[in-house]
Amino acid sequence: MTTTIPAGARERILATAYELFSRRGIRAVGVDEVIARSQVAKATLYRHFPSKDDLVLAFLDRREQLWTVGLIERQARARGETPEGRLLAIFDVLDDWFRSPEDFDACAFVNVLLEMGADHPLGRACIRHLDTLRGIVAGLAREAGLAEPEDLARSWHLLMKGAIVSAAEGDADAAVRAREMARDLLARHRK
Repeated sequence: MTTTIPAGARERILATAYELFSRRGIRAVGVDEVIARSQVAKATLYRHFPSKDDLVLAFLDRREQLWTVGLIERQARARGETPEGRLLAIFDVLDDWFRSPEDFDACAFVNVLLEMGADHPLGRACIRHLDTLRGIVAGLAREAGLAEPEDLARSWHLLMKGAIVSAAEGDADAAVRAREMARDLLARHRK
Protein backbone atom coordinates (compact mmCIF):
# COMPACT_ATOMS: atom_id res chain seq x y z
CA MET A 1 0.00 0.00 0.00
CA THR A 2 1.46 3.35 -1.04
CA THR A 3 1.06 6.30 1.30
CA THR A 4 0.09 9.54 -0.38
CA ILE A 5 2.47 12.33 0.59
CA PRO A 6 0.82 15.73 1.12
CA ALA A 7 1.93 18.47 -1.26
CA GLY A 8 3.46 21.22 0.92
CA ALA A 9 6.71 20.61 2.78
CA ARG A 10 5.35 21.75 6.16
CA GLU A 11 2.32 19.52 5.79
CA ARG A 12 4.47 16.55 4.69
CA ILE A 13 6.68 17.00 7.73
CA LEU A 14 3.75 17.28 10.11
CA ALA A 15 1.84 14.37 8.57
CA THR A 16 4.95 12.19 8.77
CA ALA A 17 5.68 13.22 12.35
CA TYR A 18 2.04 12.61 13.30
CA GLU A 19 2.15 9.06 11.99
CA LEU A 20 5.51 8.26 13.56
CA PHE A 21 4.95 9.96 16.93
CA SER A 22 1.46 8.45 17.28
CA ARG A 23 2.74 4.93 16.74
CA ARG A 24 6.16 4.96 18.39
CA GLY A 25 6.37 7.93 20.74
CA ILE A 26 8.59 10.94 20.44
CA ARG A 27 11.87 9.66 21.87
CA ALA A 28 11.91 6.65 19.56
CA VAL A 29 11.60 8.84 16.46
CA GLY A 30 14.54 10.96 15.37
CA VAL A 31 14.43 14.10 13.29
CA ASP A 32 16.47 12.38 10.58
CA GLU A 33 13.75 9.76 10.14
CA VAL A 34 11.08 12.46 9.86
CA ILE A 35 13.22 14.25 7.27
CA ALA A 36 13.78 11.10 5.21
CA ARG A 37 10.19 9.96 5.32
CA SER A 38 8.75 13.40 4.55
CA GLN A 39 11.23 13.84 1.69
CA VAL A 40 12.49 17.27 2.71
CA ALA A 41 15.89 18.74 3.39
CA LYS A 42 17.04 19.22 6.99
CA ALA A 43 16.99 23.00 6.46
CA THR A 44 13.37 22.79 5.33
CA LEU A 45 12.32 20.96 8.50
CA TYR A 46 14.12 23.46 10.70
CA ARG A 47 12.68 26.40 8.76
CA HIS A 48 9.17 25.19 9.62
CA PHE A 49 9.98 23.71 13.05
CA PRO A 50 13.07 25.28 14.68
CA SER A 51 13.43 22.33 17.08
CA LYS A 52 12.10 18.84 17.61
CA ASP A 53 10.07 20.20 20.53
CA ASP A 54 8.39 22.65 18.14
CA LEU A 55 7.52 19.72 15.86
CA VAL A 56 6.14 17.74 18.81
CA LEU A 57 4.04 20.74 19.90
CA ALA A 58 2.58 20.96 16.38
CA PHE A 59 1.89 17.21 16.50
CA LEU A 60 0.07 17.60 19.84
CA ASP A 61 -2.00 20.50 18.46
CA ARG A 62 -2.95 18.41 15.44
CA ARG A 63 -3.79 15.46 17.68
CA GLU A 64 -6.17 17.68 19.64
CA GLN A 65 -7.90 18.77 16.45
CA LEU A 66 -8.12 15.29 14.92
CA TRP A 67 -8.67 13.13 17.99
CA THR A 68 -10.10 15.25 20.82
CA VAL A 69 -12.33 17.49 18.73
CA GLY A 70 -12.61 15.60 15.44
CA LEU A 71 -13.19 12.12 16.80
CA ILE A 72 -14.26 12.20 20.45
CA GLU A 73 -16.31 15.40 20.68
CA ARG A 74 -17.79 15.41 17.19
CA GLN A 75 -18.73 11.72 17.22
CA ALA A 76 -20.15 11.83 20.77
CA ARG A 77 -22.36 14.77 19.78
CA ALA A 78 -23.46 13.00 16.60
CA ARG A 79 -24.23 9.69 18.30
CA GLY A 80 -25.92 10.85 21.49
CA GLU A 81 -29.51 12.03 21.35
CA THR A 82 -29.46 13.64 24.82
CA PRO A 83 -26.69 15.34 26.79
CA GLU A 84 -26.25 12.24 28.97
CA GLY A 85 -26.38 10.11 25.84
CA ARG A 86 -23.57 12.21 24.37
CA LEU A 87 -21.45 11.58 27.44
CA LEU A 88 -22.04 7.83 27.22
CA ALA A 89 -21.42 7.91 23.46
CA ILE A 90 -17.80 8.82 24.22
CA PHE A 91 -17.33 5.19 25.22
CA ASP A 92 -19.01 4.00 22.02
CA VAL A 93 -16.50 6.09 20.06
CA LEU A 94 -13.67 4.62 22.11
CA ASP A 95 -15.05 1.12 21.55
CA ASP A 96 -14.98 1.60 17.77
CA TRP A 97 -11.45 2.98 18.00
CA PHE A 98 -10.23 0.09 20.16
CA ARG A 99 -11.66 -2.43 17.70
CA SER A 100 -9.80 -0.84 14.80
CA PRO A 101 -6.19 -2.01 15.29
CA GLU A 102 -4.92 -0.04 12.31
CA ASP A 103 -6.17 3.19 13.94
CA PHE A 104 -5.79 2.54 17.67
CA ASP A 105 -2.59 4.12 18.96
CA ALA A 106 -3.48 4.89 22.60
CA CYS A 107 -3.43 8.41 24.01
CA ALA A 108 -0.64 10.53 22.56
CA PHE A 109 -1.05 13.13 25.31
CA VAL A 110 -0.56 10.58 28.09
CA ASN A 111 2.27 8.89 26.18
CA VAL A 112 4.21 12.12 25.70
CA LEU A 113 3.47 13.24 29.26
CA LEU A 114 4.90 9.98 30.60
CA GLU A 115 7.89 10.15 28.24
CA MET A 116 8.81 13.72 29.10
CA GLY A 117 7.39 14.36 32.58
CA ALA A 118 5.03 17.03 33.84
CA ASP A 119 7.77 19.66 34.29
CA HIS A 120 9.00 19.50 30.67
CA PRO A 121 7.42 22.01 28.25
CA LEU A 122 6.01 19.10 26.21
CA GLY A 123 4.58 17.53 29.36
CA ARG A 124 2.93 20.83 30.27
CA ALA A 125 1.50 21.03 26.74
CA CYS A 126 0.04 17.54 27.18
CA ILE A 127 -1.56 18.58 30.46
CA ARG A 128 -3.21 21.52 28.66
CA HIS A 129 -4.50 19.20 25.93
CA LEU A 130 -5.86 16.78 28.54
CA ASP A 131 -7.54 19.76 30.24
CA THR A 132 -9.23 20.52 26.91
CA LEU A 133 -10.68 17.02 26.81
CA ARG A 134 -11.90 17.30 30.41
CA GLY A 135 -13.40 20.68 29.48
CA ILE A 136 -15.39 19.04 26.71
CA VAL A 137 -16.68 16.42 29.13
CA ALA A 138 -17.51 19.10 31.74
CA GLY A 139 -19.40 21.04 29.06
CA LEU A 140 -21.46 17.99 28.19
CA ALA A 141 -22.11 17.45 31.91
CA ARG A 142 -23.33 21.05 32.24
CA GLU A 143 -25.59 20.56 29.21
CA ALA A 144 -26.99 17.49 30.98
CA GLY A 145 -27.65 19.54 34.12
CA LEU A 146 -25.43 17.29 36.21
CA ALA A 147 -24.07 18.34 39.59
CA GLU A 148 -20.38 19.23 39.90
CA PRO A 149 -19.53 18.96 36.18
CA GLU A 150 -15.78 19.52 36.68
CA ASP A 151 -15.64 16.76 39.30
CA LEU A 152 -17.58 14.46 36.99
CA ALA A 153 -15.22 15.34 34.13
CA ARG A 154 -12.17 14.33 36.17
CA SER A 155 -13.76 10.99 37.08
CA TRP A 156 -15.01 10.48 33.51
CA HIS A 157 -11.55 11.16 32.18
CA LEU A 158 -10.12 8.55 34.57
CA LEU A 159 -12.52 6.02 33.05
CA MET A 160 -11.50 7.06 29.54
CA LYS A 161 -7.77 6.83 30.26
CA GLY A 162 -8.22 3.54 32.09
CA ALA A 163 -10.15 2.12 29.15
CA ILE A 164 -7.41 3.23 26.75
CA VAL A 165 -4.71 1.54 28.83
CA SER A 166 -6.82 -1.62 29.16
CA ALA A 167 -7.39 -1.67 25.40
CA ALA A 168 -3.64 -1.28 24.86
CA GLU A 169 -3.20 -4.34 27.10
CA GLY A 170 -5.53 -6.26 24.79
CA ASP A 171 -8.92 -5.88 26.50
CA ALA A 172 -11.23 -5.49 23.50
CA ASP A 173 -14.19 -4.77 25.80
CA ALA A 174 -12.51 -2.02 27.84
CA ALA A 175 -14.81 0.73 26.58
CA VAL A 176 -17.91 -1.39 27.21
CA ARG A 177 -16.77 -1.94 30.81
CA ALA A 178 -15.98 1.75 31.27
CA ARG A 179 -19.39 2.73 29.85
CA GLU A 180 -21.13 0.66 32.52
CA MET A 181 -19.10 2.36 35.25
CA ALA A 182 -19.91 5.71 33.64
CA ARG A 183 -23.64 5.00 34.07
CA ASP A 184 -23.06 4.72 37.83
CA LEU A 185 -21.12 7.98 37.77
CA LEU A 186 -23.98 9.72 35.98
CA ALA A 187 -26.45 8.49 38.60
CA ARG A 188 -24.28 9.93 41.38
CA HIS A 189 -24.11 13.34 39.65
CA ARG A 190 -27.78 13.79 38.81
CA LYS A 191 -29.31 16.69 40.74
